[in-house]
Amino acid sequence: MLQGYLSVRAQCPACGEALHHHRADDGPAYITILIVGHIVIPLILWTFLGLRPDPLIMLSVFLVMTVGLTLWLLPRIKGAFIALQWSRRMHGFGPQGAPGHDR
Repeated sequence: MLQGYLSVRAQCPACGEALHHHRADDGPAYITILIVGHIVIPLILWTFLGLRPDPLIMLSVFLVMTVGLTLWLLPRIKGAFIALQWSRRMHGFGPQGAPGHDR
């Protein structure tokens, strides 16, 4: 579905479904930030209160973890957004005039 890191193909290579009209916009970025924040912030608090590491070590470890997790999740969440739009026949997916079709 994706070509490159975040670019969506014009059409699916397996079935030929047109994908160029998807509307993922900023949704995947917001959801990625929400998920990464809910994973990393409790780990930071637990590490700081339980282990009391050196601040620079903690900064470097959690910075790498945050960037890595964000880069790993973002294309998967974008694909999930496009799949949700396809399954609900939103934003041009499905036949013209079908129920739930945005005009």
